[in-house]
Amino acid sequence: MTANRNRWLVGTVLTLALAAFLSLSLLPILGSNSGRKASSTPAADPAADPVAMQAELEAQAKGYELVLEREPDNQTALQGLVDARIQLGDINGVVAPLEKLVELNPSVPDYAVLLAQTKQQMGDLEGAAQIYRQVLDQQPGNMNALQGLTVLLVQQERPQAAIGLLQDTLKTANQLQSEGGAAGFDTTSVKLLLAQVHVENKNPDQAIALYDETIAAAPEDFRPVLAKALVLRDQGDTETAQALFAQATTLAPAQYKDQIGQMATQGQTAPEASGGIVEPAPAEPEPTKSTP
Repeated sequence: MTANRNRWLVGTVLTLALAAFLSLSLLPILGSNSGRKASSTPAADPAADPVAMQAELEAQAKGYELVLEREPDNQTALQGLVDARIQLGDINGVVAPLEKLVELNPSVPDYAVLLAQTKQQMGDLEGAAQIYRQVLDQQPGNMNALQGLTVLLVQQERPQAAIGLLQDTLKTANQLQSEGGAAGFDTTSVKLLLAQVHVENKNPDQAIALYDETIAAAPEDFRPVLAKALVLRDQGDTETAQALFAQATTLAPAQYKDQIGQMATQGQTAPEASGGIVEPAPAEPEPTKSTP
């Protein structure tokens, strides 16, 4: 399996099969709290003049900055400034207001995770890892932080560290369950994440074993079925993979059926054209946010 195919699999499975159910996109949180409807942002109108959009976003950011000069703890302004600067592509400018939001909301891990993702995108991997671990120290089952740290370790070419992190998380969940409760742990998602690291580490058999275990434990969950289909297709077992794609489509909520159908047909040519399957073109993985 090539590095590009590995990246394609990580991007596809982590963003579709996991993010769709783990609320990894944090920007809607900021947008809903900033007092502005998403549909009213200049970026939401594809026909808008880019120069006018840029100017409006800059004006919004300046307005929030003026409010914060008078009221440094105004969270509506902090959230709005983060939102505006992200849309402007000013990643460096996101750090300070996010750090203030983390300080003002120590019990809201979403802000900390978004800060970690921002640092990760800026290349401050140690700073990002430290924040992810701080969140996980308080909430060992926080999937946003767990996925963020896992992806970071894989990016650093440290798959064994990622595997150890996820295995320890599962042990913690099992221990808490034996003691009467493991609230906050989504063990299915942790196993899916662990399986994907095995795929990245070129151990597809271990991944498939985990998928089978997860399918048996959660037969109504489309995610392990989809992930197994992707791995089997990558191994050349297209017949079994297509059956699993069909099963995943049946199990998935309506809003994901079309995406799964597109994934199932990706790389296929019409039978009359070639009579075979061609390799899908590699796609760049999406950010973890939002994935940096």
